[in-house]
Amino acid sequence: MNRFSKIHTILYVEDQEKSRDFYEKIFRTKAILHVPGMTEFELTADFVLGLMPNSGIVKIFEDKAPHPATGTGIPRCEIYLYVDDAESEYQNATDLNVEIISPLLTRNWGDRAFYFSDPDGHIIVFATKIKNHE
Repeated sequence: MNRFSKIHTILYVEDQEKSRDFYEKIFRTKAILHVPGMTEFELTADFVLGLMPNSGIVKIFEDKAPHPATGTGIPRCEIYLYVDDAESEYQNATDLNVEIISPLLTRNWGDRAFYFSDPDGHIIVFATKIKNHE
C-alpha cells in the first residue's frame, strides 16, 4: 500500500502575483487557491504545485535556513511535467515570450522536451514520451 495520497511541491517565489500570472498563462488554467501567502495549481489528481512568497517561508524557517531570496534567479529545482502535446506547449511558451533554456528537441532518453525558467529561475520542463522508443 502506498502511504502517500497526494504530492504538493511548493516553489518559493519573490512576487506571488507575478508568479501566479506566469503559471496561469503557461499552464493555461486558473489557480485553485490564491490567498495571501499561497497559490496552488492542481495539475493532476495527485499533484499540486504551490507558490509561496519568500517572505512567508522565512517566518517558518526563522534563522535555521538561508533566506530563499538569496537563491532567486539561480536554478534551484526542476519540475518535469509530462504533457499530451509538447509541440503545443512549446508554441504557447514562445507566444508568451517565456525564457527558453533548451528548445523542443527529441531527447536520447525517449522524450520530446523543452526547458524554460519561471520568473524566479526555477526550471520547468514540458515533455511528451516518444512512442516506440528503445
